[in-house]
Amino acid sequence: MALMITDECINCDVCEPECPNGAISQGDEIYIIDPALCTECVGHYDEPQCISVCPVDCIIVNPEHTESKDELQAKYEMLSAQG
Repeated sequence: MALMITDECINCDVCEPECPNGAISQGDEIYIIDPALCTECVGHYDEPQCISVCPVDCIIVNPEHTESKDELQAKYEMLSAQG
């Protein structure tokens, strides 16, 4: 499942540098997560790094992009091969 950042985001900029896939970027009003790049840190860490550093707990599972851990692992492997 890709993650998403909710409207509670305060634009503190701590999540963006923590993303090993470069999935987080500054949007028009708040930071956004590209679901094509988000693997919930599968392949890199045991837990999503953006969630662990977010001071306002505004990063949640994106209900429009549900993926199993196996699918996230496959996405990680595809992204790693491209990089």
